Amino acid sequence: MFLLTVKGFSQAKPWVAPSSALTKENPIKGNTQVLPDAKKLYQTNCSPCHGNGGKGDGPAASACNPKPADHTSAKIQSEPDGSLFWKISEGRNPMPAFKQAFSETQRWQLVNFIRSLAKKS
Repeated sequence: MFLLTVKGFSQAKPWVAPSSALTKENPIKGNTQVLPDAKKLYQTNCSPCHGNGGKGDGPAASACNPKPADHTSAKIQSEPDGSLFWKISEGRNPMPAFKQAFSETQRWQLVNFIRSLAKKS
């Protein structure tokens, strides 16, 4: 019982990328040509929890603890690209790490796609 409490508490902590990730430059920043491919990746792998529009309201969201991030929010949109890339790469329960599943380019494409969601919110 104590371990569950500690784990639940740790999940409530803010998810902060290491300082080395904060300054990592997005090599495809602003490239909108990657958005169709990124959208497919997002819909297949991210939207079950984050929703098609990225608001954290996907069909599996209610079962997630912590709740999925709202990718359209000012909080997420204000994070550096490197931070988002690191989070996509490393994951945090219940979100899987995508470092092995997606290429580096695909993960940067997802960062660009997340950026595009702000314009649709």
